[in-house]
Amino acid sequence: MSQSTLEASVASPETPGSKHFPPFTATPQLEEEAEKRLAQFPEDQRRSAVLPILHFIQHHHGFISAEGIQWTADKIGIEPVKVLEVVTFYPGFRQSAPGKFHVRVCRTLSCAMGGSYELMNRLCELMKIDPTTLDPHHHPIAVSPCGTWSVEFAECLASCGTAPVVLVNDDFHEGVSDEKAHDLMNRYSASDCGNH
Repeated sequence: MSQSTLEASVASPETPGSKHFPPFTATPQLEEEAEKRLAQFPEDQRRSAVLPILHFIQHHHGFISAEGIQWTADKIGIEPVKVLEVVTFYPGFRQSAPGKFHVRVCRTLSCAMGGSYELMNRLCELMKIDPTTLDPHHHPIAVSPCGTWSVEFAECLASCGTAPVVLVNDDFHEGVSDEKAHDLMNRYSASDCGNH
């Protein structure tokens, strides 16, 4: 898989949120993490290090770019398409930059019945995001024009009794009704999107 074919297969990484994340580079820290992960597996099972390496890349760069996929494949010694298969299979991996504060709203049955769709609409309104840009198959993340906020629906966040539930980056919030959306956003730093 050539780099141009790989780039064409990965969603466009440029979003207003890109300003909050460094471009992909093979830093000494990444090299060290990859070597540590690779050392955990026998030579014939190096492919098993794909997930932890990709998690590290996304944590530091915000998303998995074509360059990150190529670097991971080269490091492990597999074809880039094998890494791309992992990135596209797991919904937790992003192929484009989220906002500084990434909001995942649970949409499974309990949360949907508890108002998660109304909550998503209210969050989009407050963040100045067009909710029609959310496409769960091709563009599951929508980013605010200022790049501070992004939203996506998530499948079961494992707290059905306190629906609707939300993750903001890695912070878990329960019982977030659409009326509480403004308060939720105010818990995080001020947005340069204007008043919300």
